[in-house]
Amino acid sequence: MESDFKSSNTAALEPHTLRFREKLGYGLGDTASNFFFATFNVFLLYYYTDIFGLSAAAVGTMFLLTKVLDAVSDPIMGLIADRTNSRWGKFRPYLLWAAVPYGLCGYAMFANPDFSYTGKLIYAYVTYSLMMLAYTAINVPYSALMGVISPSSIERTKVASYRFFCAFAAGWLVGTFVTPLKNILGGENEALGFQLTMLIFAVASVALFWITFATTKERVIPVQTKSDIKLDLKALLSNGPWKALFFTGVFTLINIAVRNGTLLYYFKYYVGDDGTPIFLIFDKTAVFMSLGLLAMMVGVSLTKTLSQRFEKRQLMIVLSLLNAASMAAFYFTPPEHYWLMVAINCTGMLAAGPTPALVWSMYADCADYGEWKSERRTTALVFSTVQFSHKMGLAVGAGLAGIILSSFGFVANEVQTATSLTGIRFMFSIFPTIFAILGVIAIYFYRIDSKMIGTIEHDLLQRHAADEQTPDR
Repeated sequence: MESDFKSSNTAALEPHTLRFREKLGYGLGDTASNFFFATFNVFLLYYYTDIFGLSAAAVGTMFLLTKVLDAVSDPIMGLIADRTNSRWGKFRPYLLWAAVPYGLCGYAMFANPDFSYTGKLIYAYVTYSLMMLAYTAINVPYSALMGVISPSSIERTKVASYRFFCAFAAGWLVGTFVTPLKNILGGENEALGFQLTMLIFAVASVALFWITFATTKERVIPVQTKSDIKLDLKALLSNGPWKALFFTGVFTLINIAVRNGTLLYYFKYYVGDDGTPIFLIFDKTAVFMSLGLLAMMVGVSLTKTLSQRFEKRQLMIVLSLLNAASMAAFYFTPPEHYWLMVAINCTGMLAAGPTPALVWSMYADCADYGEWKSERRTTALVFSTVQFSHKMGLAVGAGLAGIILSSFGFVANEVQTATSLTGIRFMFSIFPTIFAILGVIAIYFYRIDSKMIGTIEHDLLQRHAADEQTPDR
């Protein structure tokens, strides 16, 4: 059977519009990722403290310490993926092979074994670490796939829009239905409710990753160069735009992790949401998250229009500042003004909507820039290190959320002191705002614009054509 990976650079020299089927198929991979990723962002700290029975400080420390593993595993996975050669390509095979371990590890985190406190803490360390390894094994290649799905930056931006529309659709499902679903499935047993809900997400994630594998192709076939890890790392570290995006990723994900990790505490203890439905089966927390994520999906749909009129860097700066202002406003919003909170959140999420698609297409541009400058294609290494920056940001943010909440005197399932409530408000508003602004400062140093992208694409196409018949170098 003829390999679906078999292709020549001549084919790659003829950029074409990707079919809807392929763009949607690629996007569904991030739906699979976010069934767990979005759940971890919003519910994991709460699950560990209020259901599994661990202290906030212990959980925060775990999030921070386990990042040592990611510091090694993410770049190693990038190097492995860049050196993979199979009849399915470099990156697509991992969507097939790693999907089941990914689903099993995600489910195991919420299995809720009846251990002692120490046993539970060890179980949390082991299952969380295994899940992060599984996440690395499937998401580094998945992310890198966007860099080779088309040689055109415009097409990759479109693919990124589909990706994040699907990602936020998963986030909307998580934000809207996890709370009522766990109550329906588990009844009074909140732990059982989480366990069964995550079982559903695990099965769906495996199926969706397989759909992504079946519907996508790799079209950018890099010129083969002699394998040299040192040269690959040197090329990466000389990539200025990558450095800017790396720090942007760290700061942005700290902002997201702190805010999302504090959201349930903010509504449970500050707003006073006791789970009573205010619309059908949905309580205040679910409605807040649902409407905010719907606004974000509207923002994603505007990505193509905005990116055609403005430079990506300019858009990232303006939209990120608008989102930062909306987060800061929550510190000054009284708990009884619930619908004002909803309106402010929807405004900020609308502004934030286009930013993930923009920034991930910028990562693909970084891979092109790196090849253009160094003549070494390190797509997976670029995406793996940026993904590490995201995981590090999430871990630092979630870890700080747990540790700082504990320092303000937070005690799970108790009436909170005025000091504890102040800490919760601070962690939900001012703290993430600070890191959002730091992310804006980092993105300021990203120096690839549309004119440079045009030059890079033209030069790389010519270089690939000239090297097509050249033996391995």
